[in-house]
Amino acid sequence: MFNRRKPEKLALTANSPVSKPRSTEAPSSPLAAELTRLLGPQKVLSAYGERLNYRYDAILVGKTPLCVVLPETTADVVAAVRAARAADVPIVGRGAASGLSGGAAPLEESLVISFTRMTKLTIYPEQREARAQAGVITLAVSEQARPHGLVYPPDPASFRTSTIGGNLGENAGGPMCFKYGVSGDYVKALEFVDVDGGIHELRRDAFDLAGLLIGSEGTLGLITEATLRLTPPPRFTRTLMSHFAEVGQAAEAVSQAIAAGAVPAKLEFMDKACTNAVEDYLQIGLPREAEAVLLVDTDGDDLATVEEELALVEAACQDHGGTVRRAADDAESAALWRARRSISPALGRIRPQRMNEDIVVPRSVLAEVVREIRSLGEASGFHLVQFGHIGDGNLHPNILFDPRTESSEKVHELAYQVAQVAIRHGGVLSGEHGIGAMKRDFMRDAVDAVTLEALWDVKRALDPEGMLNPGKILP
Repeated sequence: MFNRRKPEKLALTANSPVSKPRSTEAPSSPLAAELTRLLGPQKVLSAYGERLNYRYDAILVGKTPLCVVLPETTADVVAAVRAARAADVPIVGRGAASGLSGGAAPLEESLVISFTRMTKLTIYPEQREARAQAGVITLAVSEQARPHGLVYPPDPASFRTSTIGGNLGENAGGPMCFKYGVSGDYVKALEFVDVDGGIHELRRDAFDLAGLLIGSEGTLGLITEATLRLTPPPRFTRTLMSHFAEVGQAAEAVSQAIAAGAVPAKLEFMDKACTNAVEDYLQIGLPREAEAVLLVDTDGDDLATVEEELALVEAACQDHGGTVRRAADDAESAALWRARRSISPALGRIRPQRMNEDIVVPRSVLAEVVREIRSLGEASGFHLVQFGHIGDGNLHPNILFDPRTESSEKVHELAYQVAQVAIRHGGVLSGEHGIGAMKRDFMRDAVDAVTLEALWDVKRALDPEGMLNPGKILP
């Protein structure tokens, strides 16, 4: 294994306040001085107060970075990587820091390369492609492609703030992943910078090394640009909401609809605690008494097929005791989907912090898994809610807590118990949020020793000294 320095103790966070040091500016490090010489002062942050802002992601506070670089080109990234290597300083890539597994939080004194200024985006409508630098906001791709009759389908909940580089690092999904796939499914080529500062352009052929970089959380290389596949948007969309008295009914309805041939564009689940949190926040008439709520979109270019698929879902829901409400128009559909998009701010009103889990289990055991996790939450005393992309069995159990009065260690214990439920039922630790630091140690339970060593072999091959995002993914 790599002989890296031991990280300081980490803390869960939700924009945690940081106490100010006695001096607002530490002496400039030799690395910061060299980077300033190479890139100019506008692209380098070395003041202590500036560096503090780059030690966290949406879930974890890590170590304050030694220096921060804000590159604008791949050449800037190369210069930063080579300077860090010469100084024997680890390197952590960072996008919008909206990740939920601690993947962008440095675990030791590092150089953070923040890609938020790398925002060049070019649309090639004839090829139905986009070329995007790593810092391009996800939503911006569809916004610029739409005048050409095209869209970029991946839609993680953070699509208004998250970046393409971050999405590819985590292989992010979203509500449309069941029908349209995840971020990696839309990558035709990517450029990355390796640990020695070499630039590589990879296409999806031969050994598909691009696929190896996607989902690697910056531990194998730094993705700087990507060529993305665009598609025409569907002409028609129909929406329904169904609520159930028992979560098993919802799971069975989903399985029946899919077995009957329905392939919904979106198929989302919220449990009772989640539904009530959103209703408290929005007050839009969600069914508070329901144990499970499904939100469903069907779409396509043939209206008859779209309606037929929606009818299959509606019939399956009714067969299993669901109460169905079809959206009458686009405005009502948007209101229903606003409920799903508002889960995060709704939960933030209950407790200041949360641990957002991201397990995937077979649909056949979904009801049992939801019940077991709910029981764990009740026994723990924490406020726990569940929602997710039920079409592919991707659940997001959220543990809500207040670090001023509740133990972060007990939150970790509960998260581990949730992970164990997924593993016991044939599931996996992550569907789209990554492993990062938060679930790194769970990997010993999820992956056998031989496979884990094979993963280490890949890491050693591309990053022999463990300089790229150390302490993430692999225990």
